[in-house]
Amino acid sequence: MPKIKSTDICQVRCFNVPLVEQVRQALPDDDALEAAEILFSALADKSRLKILHALQGGQELCVCDVAAVLNVQVSAVSHHLRKLRDLKLLKYRNDGKLVYYSLRDESVGHVLNYVLEKIE
Repeated sequence: MPKIKSTDICQVRCFNVPLVEQVRQALPDDDALEAAEILFSALADKSRLKILHALQGGQELCVCDVAAVLNVQVSAVSHHLRKLRDLKLLKYRNDGKLVYYSLRDESVGHVLNYVLEKIE
């Protein structure tokens, strides 16, 4: 861990009190932050990110197709799909013995594309 220099630390306790209070008031409450933390931790998985990417643009894939896209077992992809569904990122429908998944909201795909473009 790098050593912290005294020049890296603000020497004044609170310089702009009104701005600090404005920013503090705009912070989300702890429940919202906890929900965001859960969401981001779920997204911190390559397989789940691949699933979200595959389902962009209105794509609807059955579980076995998602497994083929990721080149993994159906049981593994089912776990990821269930997690994304529980977080309300995916919707699903049954069609006989098949279960189809799609994005609940296309904004998830837009955010994913934005992040991927920024890091390329």
